[in-house]
Amino acid sequence: MTTEDKLDKLAHLKKQAEAGGGQERIAQQQARGKLTDRDRISLLLDPGSFSELGSFASHRATDFGLAEQQYPGDAVVTGSGRIEGRPVFIYAQDFTVFGGSISEVVGQKVGRLHQLALDTGVPVIAIFDSGGARIQEGVASLAGVGDMLLYNTLCSGAVPQISVVVGPSAGGAVYCPAITDFIFVVKGISQMYITGPDVVRAVTREEISHQELGGAEILSKKSGVAHFMDDDEQGCFKAVRRLLGFLPPNWKGKPPKLEPSDNPERTDDSLRQLIPDDPKKAYDMKRLITSIADGGEFMEVQQHFAPNIIIGFARLGGKPVGIVAQQPAFLAGVIDIDASVKAARFVRFCDAFNIPLVSLVDVPGFMPGTAQEHSGIIRHGAKLIYAYAEATVPKISVITRKAYGGAYIVMSSRHLRGDINLAWPTAEIAVMGAEGAVNIIFRKAIAQSDKPEETRRRLVSEYQEKFDNPYIAAARGYIDDVIDPARTRPRLIQALATLENKAQDSPAKKHGNIPL
Repeated sequence: MTTEDKLDKLAHLKKQAEAGGGQERIAQQQARGKLTDRDRISLLLDPGSFSELGSFASHRATDFGLAEQQYPGDAVVTGSGRIEGRPVFIYAQDFTVFGGSISEVVGQKVGRLHQLALDTGVPVIAIFDSGGARIQEGVASLAGVGDMLLYNTLCSGAVPQISVVVGPSAGGAVYCPAITDFIFVVKGISQMYITGPDVVRAVTREEISHQELGGAEILSKKSGVAHFMDDDEQGCFKAVRRLLGFLPPNWKGKPPKLEPSDNPERTDDSLRQLIPDDPKKAYDMKRLITSIADGGEFMEVQQHFAPNIIIGFARLGGKPVGIVAQQPAFLAGVIDIDASVKAARFVRFCDAFNIPLVSLVDVPGFMPGTAQEHSGIIRHGAKLIYAYAEATVPKISVITRKAYGGAYIVMSSRHLRGDINLAWPTAEIAVMGAEGAVNIIFRKAIAQSDKPEETRRRLVSEYQEKFDNPYIAAARGYIDDVIDPARTRPRLIQALATLENKAQDSPAKKHGNIPL
């Protein structure tokens, strides 16, 4: 065979690998409103930057007619590329090859990619479109899934891991995206569940569709499994590129700083009127977030889940920060189980990857009631406390209004190693609200009064005058400064500059035992 013949054979095999399961199956994929694996990679990466790895790897199974069904690369495309010039590793499951199912060799390809990511300190992006483990391979396919789960865990906290679910992700393999840092889904085509509708029907006799069981809206709004939801794949991959712009390449790196186009000294007088005079009235905390952020840009995470707490990324003076904030416009910003878990995981991600935390606080407390208590709010609320206390990145807080009881403590307070704690003049820092405190402290005096309601109102007013302010906490050193709301942005940028070289250690140990 001549060199030319060998080159022709190489070109043929490359073309065969790029064809996946063939034109008929590609057409079926497109008829479902889905892109192919290689189209997805092209959308995500900088043009011409993709370099494929493992394009000739194929399964070694022979049972159930598999020996006659060989596809170069098997059911996953793996490789490296660049996003905005920054290197990433990427893999995309190919639904046109055995329904994107995970074989032994698929697990090996993905595992090798993760090992390269660990060795080089480069983020991993995974595109999921798979029916799960390949049944025809038996335990060998389970080994492939196990390899993927192991490497997802080993990479956690070492390099950012982003999952894009643009098809089914089912069975034990669904835990691969679940272990990663962020999950993107698309309306109408994304599905995640442990057992599909057929199994649910057989076991529980429930009739439910794929989308009702684990579609994008369920994942984003009800279960909180997904972090970002888009209307189509094009918007989804654009959002992935945007997210990466806030993240460092690995746990040793710093988040990418941009030259600020927004004046660091910019003030906003409208913030002085943000807090209503009536403490029972709500307001939108996102007004504050967009006011302080560079260019008003805020990338919210889990926007549709537990909206009583807001998390997401912004830049201050060109530097990425993680924002955690109560939302008084929903459930008064109270912390419940879902809010605790949502915020705790975000805090831990930011801490793992050197992203400073800015907490905007208006919290009346933890959610009361038997439903929350019986569902374990003690255990789940402890996750948020643990996450803040454990975090060693710069931590800055601004109390805008209420900061009561244990909820005050958890929100990046001085008592959990908060670095710089600021408050607006409208801040109320106390064990509980004035009415609740008066009802407890002065119960007997109110009951014995000739005019109990008038006495109660007077005592509430006196309590508010004395305690519903930030100055007692400031006098004790728990609040570093009470600031003009209009100057919140410049004060935060100054605080970040002050803390830029912060180095803080925790006690030596293998690892803590977070109350999972």
